[in-house]
Amino acid sequence: MIEILSASALATVQDSGRRGSLRHGVGTAGAMDPLALALGNLMLGNDEGAAAIEIPVYPFQVRFTEDCAFALTGADGRARLDQATLPPWWVCQARKGQVLTIGIPAPGSGSRVYLALAGGIDVPEVLGSRSTQLRGQFGGHQGRALRQGDVLRAARPGLHQAVDFGVLPPAIDLPLQRDGLPAVRVLPAAEAPQFEDDSRQAFWSTPWKITAQSDRYGYRLAGTPLVPRQAMEIRSHGIVPGVIQVPPGGQPIVQMRDAQPSGGYPKFGTVIEADLWRLGQAAIGSHVRFVQVDYEGAIAAAAQAQAWLADAARLIALQRWALQRN
Repeated sequence: MIEILSASALATVQDSGRRGSLRHGVGTAGAMDPLALALGNLMLGNDEGAAAIEIPVYPFQVRFTEDCAFALTGADGRARLDQATLPPWWVCQARKGQVLTIGIPAPGSGSRVYLALAGGIDVPEVLGSRSTQLRGQFGGHQGRALRQGDVLRAARPGLHQAVDFGVLPPAIDLPLQRDGLPAVRVLPAAEAPQFEDDSRQAFWSTPWKITAQSDRYGYRLAGTPLVPRQAMEIRSHGIVPGVIQVPPGGQPIVQMRDAQPSGGYPKFGTVIEADLWRLGQAAIGSHVRFVQVDYEGAIAAAAQAQAWLADAARLIALQRWALQRN
């Protein structure tokens, strides 16, 4: 088990997300960086979608109350186990009483660290998922962000032979930048042609700042306003994470993992599912670029990401097998 030592963690328990409940008005939740979640779990021999802790605010500290293997993925939080420095994207063994400290991430490495425990975080399933749904106040640990003094159990703690190895982060093997800035691919949406030509050109050709009003619900962007040719009135309809809506002020909002399942603002586009992890790791105050893609390109990007994850899983399995034989 682990005890949360951080006084203001804002961390949550997240798995791969809650599927099949959008028709009931329940959003997906889940990890903002699903590739980081999957790799942390694979390194521990867990199911890819097992629950872990998503950490967006630093420093973050936990104490291990029993022996437990753990993995750190996502941003490079320059972690320490007691006084020993730990590499990023690494699986380790903690002993009872040791303290894990995760600091401010290294520049350019991302904004969210994932702490996975052997067997996954053992919290009850709600609607088929262990993810925290903050707005609905259910799932995860008591339906809320973690607090100082909270105790979480690993589903399979103890001593593990297959530790002390790591993997390369996906940003190295799957890079995507424009003019030196992180980029994500976007499918134009139904209402995109109804915006002024200059606005549409600016969306694809200029950087967008992720403002301080951004969170797991949505990333509010700042840039050249997107101006419609004429006022649009749209009935509220279903939306999913990645949808880019444009409120009357013209500054777009990208729906993220805790997005509500419906909305009525015009849609300019949708960040493809294969790139949502990139946006999930973009820091508040940073800038991103958008790259237009068609349906075939979005399918190809998803296939590339799945192939990369399958290759990573095979390499992890080989490392775990070799360590267990020694």
